Amino acid sequence: MYAIIETGGKQYRVEEGSKVVVEKLSAQAGSEITLDKVLMIGGAECKVGAPYVANAAVTAEVVEHGRGAKVMVFKRWRRNDSRKLRGHRQDQTTIRVKSING
Repeated sequence: MYAIIETGGKQYRVEEGSKVVVEKLSAQAGSEITLDKVLMIGGAECKVGAPYVANAAVTAEVVEHGRGAKVMVFKRWRRNDSRKLRGHRQDQTTIRVKSING
C-alpha cells in the first residue's frame, strides 16, 4: 500500500517504513506527526481524492532536521564588470512513515 501526500507545497509518494526528505516541519526530532493532506491511496484498490481523500491520514515519525546541498546563485551584468555570487541551503526534515490510514 502506498499514498501520495502533499507537504511543503510538494507531493511525495510514500510507503510504510520508507524514509522521505521533505521541507522543514515545525516538529521536534523523535516526535510523531500526522499528515492529513492525502491526495491518493494506492494498492489493491485505489482511492483518489478531489483534492484530498476524506478521512485519510499518514502517521510519520520525525527522524532528524538538516540542510540540503548548497545551491550556488551567480548573477553577472554585461558591460558593467559587476557580478554577484550567493549560496543557499534549504532546511529539510527527514521523516519515517509508520502507517497509512484510509
